[in-house]
Amino acid sequence: MKNGAKVVAGVLIGIGAIMLVFVFWFFGTRNNLVSLKEDVEMQQSQVETTLQRRSDLIPNLVETVKGYTDHEEAVFTEIADARSKLAGSIRSGDMEAIAEANSELDSALGRLLAISEDYPDLEASDQFIALQDELAGTENRITVARQYYNETVRDYNTTVQRFPTSIVASMSGYYPVEYFEADEDASEVPEVSFD
Repeated sequence: MKNGAKVVAGVLIGIGAIMLVFVFWFFGTRNNLVSLKEDVEMQQSQVETTLQRRSDLIPNLVETVKGYTDHEEAVFTEIADARSKLAGSIRSGDMEAIAEANSELDSALGRLLAISEDYPDLEASDQFIALQDELAGTENRITVARQYYNETVRDYNTTVQRFPTSIVASMSGYYPVEYFEADEDASEVPEVSFD
């Protein structure tokens, strides 16, 4: 009997050890997913902050251009509408809506900068040049922020979809997130017309 009790005790200890290892693995994996998800959210916040910075610079650029132009009201309205849409999508946190609104603002801003080429005095204005430089720097920050966001999303999505982590992820409510992709219309050159 003593040998049978020893075997049963050994089996129970073995099962307990396996369960303990599984519990540590499960919670370690879950904690890793929490960290990765936080990284994604931090990078999304960086993208949104940089887009907001650009959105805040645009009214100054528009006012500077307005001082030199008087028949470009449609472009100014388009920029105001696009800024408003971007601000709303940033508040919602929906990356697809942010990307779409950002594309619309890029297009309107491209038309505004094209208009400035028709006004040599405007192009020579120190204020306009400084605003253009700020905007160019911000565009570079947006590119870098989007790149970091997408790299973080790639790492997170890869981890969430890899077996056996995918089991823990689905049990804990962690699912792949979307990349910040350029809108389909982003590759089209904006058409500028003064008719």
